[in-house]
This record gives sequence, structure tokens and C-alpha cells, in this order.
Amino acid sequence: MIAGQVGIVGTGRVARALALGFGGRSMMWGRTPGRLQAEGVSAARSLEGIAAQCDVIAIAVSDDALPQIVDVLAGVRFRQGALVFHVSGGSGAAVLEPLRLLGVRTAAIHPVMTFTGNPELEVQRMAGACFAITGSDAEATRQSRRVVEALGGVAMEIAEDRRTLYHAALSHAANHLVTLFAGATRALHAAGVEHPETLVAPLVRASLENSIAKGFDALSGPLLRGDANMIRGHLAALADDCPEVLPAYRALARATIDELERCGKAAAPSPLRAVVEDQR
Repeated sequence: MIAGQVGIVGTGRVARALALGFGGRSMMWGRTPGRLQAEGVSAARSLEGIAAQCDVIAIAVSDDALPQIVDVLAGVRFRQGALVFHVSGGSGAAVLEPLRLLGVRTAAIHPVMTFTGNPELEVQRMAGACFAITGSDAEATRQSRRVVEALGGVAMEIAEDRRTLYHAALSHAANHLVTLFAGATRALHAAGVEHPETLVAPLVRASLENSIAKGFDALSGPLLRGDANMIRGHLAALADDCPEVLPAYRALARATIDELERCGKAAAPSPLRAVVEDQR
């Protein structure tokens, strides 16, 4: 449990989910105060008020706005032993260094999940979700674990110099999956499927579950079989009827061939590579 009051800087999706997750112990400050009433939390009049009244302060703003907020907070007085953390995935605790120099414990605590603006659902998702924590020292790390426990999550430490790589991996998995699904449904629509998401969703869910369970061994399809004629047909069909999806198909086919070769499941170089690279 967290002793004392929790302050939240920001009123966006993550901020509102945190406010609901921490319950009546939280107060918020943001540039859009109208959102605060919906979460049933008290509103702080200023960042100075947050710093003066809260033992734990979460900065839940965009990555671009984070340095500006830190600059303002560097000019206020904090409670003794306060912990200030941000929720950005790509940054570690170093971005909060001006606050650490004031004697504040600092950390990065990133919930590994997507936020869509439904705080009630997101509180449920945070319970059991992983949180990547990077503390500026051992005590900040210990306090970060208590924050994660209060939200029902599981803390996982990420080194300061590995944060960007960690976040790139998450973006590759989650964001590019959305792009991949959008391209697949667009191509199905071009093929005459009226509700493409209904057709492809069970396949995608099964592939994701198999990938989680088996890793790259879950791969199936023409690249694994070495079916060059089928791949050539895919490329031609996309070029004719859905050319906007073709570059992504080629890129992911290349990546799949690379992984097949690394795993020793395809000849090096694979004869499929020439088919994928053929731009004619």
C-alpha cells in the first residue's frame, strides 16, 4: 500500500486510469480541469499544490511535454521523502534528474498495456499487468514496486540505458500489429469481403496465442513451406489490387525470411528472397 496522498500531473488517458486506480487518495492537476470531475478525484490548483500535499507524484503527460513539466517542478518545494515518477516508456529516471538533485526520489514506471480512454476497464487491465520500473536509486526502486503493487501490477526492472530498446520492442509488437491488421483488412476488402475483420480476427487471435506459446515455431504458411509461386502470386495480386499494402508485405516477408535463416529453417540465402526482392 502507498502511505499518504498521490498526486497526478495530467488529465489524459493514463492519468485518468491512474486516478481511478489509486482511488480516493489521489488528486490531479492538468490543463483541462473539466476531465477531473468524471474521475471523482480532487483537483489541485497548481503544481505547487501537488508537490506540497502529495507523497507520491505521477507525471502522466506526453513525452514532448515531460521536460517542460520537470522544469516547472524543479522550482517548487516537495514533501520530505517524496517519490516523483513518470509513465513514459522510452525514458528512464534520468529525465527527472533536476528533481533528484533537490532530494526527491525519482523513477520511471511504465504500464505495459494500451490505454483507450476507458478508465474502469484500464484499471482492471492494470491489475496483473507488467510495469517497467527504473529507479534513480535502490530506495526509489523499492518505492516504485510499492506503487505497482498498489495498482495490482507486476514490477519488472529495466536498466536506464535499455529503456529506449525496451520501448522500441513494445512499439514494434503493439503498434505495428495494428498497422498489420489494418493492411490485412484493407486487402480483404479489395478482395470483396464485406466484413474483413470478422473473417480475419479468429486467425489473428490464434496466431497471436500460438506465438506467445511457441515463439517463432508458431510460424506457418507459404514462406515456411518455401512456396515461391504462392508468394509471387501474393505480390502480383497486391500490386494490382491493393498496392498500398505491398511495401509492408515485402518488408515483413523479408523479416520472416531473415528469421527463418537465423533459425536454420531455410537455406542461406533463401531462394524466396529473390522472389520478394523482385520489383518487376
